Amino acid sequence: MNKLFNLSGKRAIVTGGGSGIGRAISIALATNGAKVSIFDLNMDNAEAVALEITNAGGEAKAVKCDVSDEKSVKEAMDNNAIDILINNAGIAHIGNVSNTTPEDMDRIYNINVKGAYHCLREGVNLMKTKGGTIINVSSVAAHVGISDRFAYSMSKGAVHAMTLSVARDFLANNIRCNSISPARVHTPFVDGFLEKNYPGNEKEMFQALSSTQPIGRMGKPAEIGALVLYLCSDEASFVTGTDFPIDGGFITLNN
Repeated sequence: MNKLFNLSGKRAIVTGGGSGIGRAISIALATNGAKVSIFDLNMDNAEAVALEITNAGGEAKAVKCDVSDEKSVKEAMDNNAIDILINNAGIAHIGNVSNTTPEDMDRIYNINVKGAYHCLREGVNLMKTKGGTIINVSSVAAHVGISDRFAYSMSKGAVHAMTLSVARDFLANNIRCNSISPARVHTPFVDGFLEKNYPGNEKEMFQALSSTQPIGRMGKPAEIGALVLYLCSDEASFVTGTDFPIDGGFITLNN
């Protein structure tokens, strides 16, 4: 019997693949046969994930890339044929429109929006002949108002809109483009945030953040990886131009 979600022979790029959600996505794709290029600024992290994958019998390599820099993206992709592009790299920001500085706005835009644009542009051009699959990592912040997330919400709303545009424009090239919108996911970033901002009260604040999801907990990185795996597989060949919330009911059940 054929194995479901088989990506054998597929060539994948995962931006921000060296930690957190990106690491989980990289592992999920490689475990199911994809040859994964892990794009990250932090080469120590990227190489650690690549080694983890190769030690488990998969294929992966670490590639240094600054998604905010067009030249860096071009050099990292290097005109190589790709089948799967995961636009995961991004940064967070806390603040409302009143206390978000122009510098804050530029930083978020350059990485979360322009970074996705750079990768989409290069990725689409490489996929035009044979087709491919693109997954953009958006957020629940693109769909509902979240306090003190002005710049971040702007950036993820842009990612959602770019997903729809790319999906529409490249149907004839057999390029599928979807996005996912996670709510809070328990990654090392969350632990570092709590340790920095709530020393001594990490456990209480972790529970408070977890309870904002109606399901009562944060997501697990591997759960995000599993959704991306499905969307990249042939089993999802009828799916394009769609955003998939993976949020423990955050968007629909918190109203």
